[in-house]
Amino acid sequence: MKKSLGAKTLAYPAPVWVVGTYDKEGKPNMMTAAWGGVCCSSPPCISVSLRKATYTYDNIVQRKAFTINVPSEKFANEVDYIGIASGRDVDKFSETGLTAVKSDAVDAPLVKEFPLVIECKLLQTNEIGLHTQFIGEIVDVKADESVLDDGGHPQMEKIKPFVYDTGTRLYYGIGQCLGKAFSMGKKK
Repeated sequence: MKKSLGAKTLAYPAPVWVVGTYDKEGKPNMMTAAWGGVCCSSPPCISVSLRKATYTYDNIVQRKAFTINVPSEKFANEVDYIGIASGRDVDKFSETGLTAVKSDAVDAPLVKEFPLVIECKLLQTNEIGLHTQFIGEIVDVKADESVLDDGGHPQMEKIKPFVYDTGTRLYYGIGQCLGKAFSMGKKK
């Protein structure tokens, strides 16, 4: 029997992303976000939801662009710091030793050390409540060549992304491959 836990944000797992933006002076900034996901395939879009109190919120509204940077597990400490500190008070790139690189596709920086980045132009903004959902049309996806297979596809085991447990506030690595989607179910 299932026990009611009430209305909570317990969707498992949540991504661990680093959202890259420029502020009004052109200073690169980044923040850690977990409320997001793919929201449309045509046009290809991704969404991320942020509180208005964040520095990144204003940056996206002003610049109409952002990047979603997918960090590897080895950057968990830096990513957690990025989520704790505010770009209003510190230069997170300087503090973490990470490198801001100007996107050639959108008006937002990407994180050089992270193996996968999704470059987005702001398509739509939805005021939901405490959070505002930013829908970005994906302009380009860039990946380090070292994480691609022979066919040019990013490989989960090479990227080594990690996820966030919303209930316990813990980070977890990704486990083993279970099988090919839209294929293994055909055995039924």
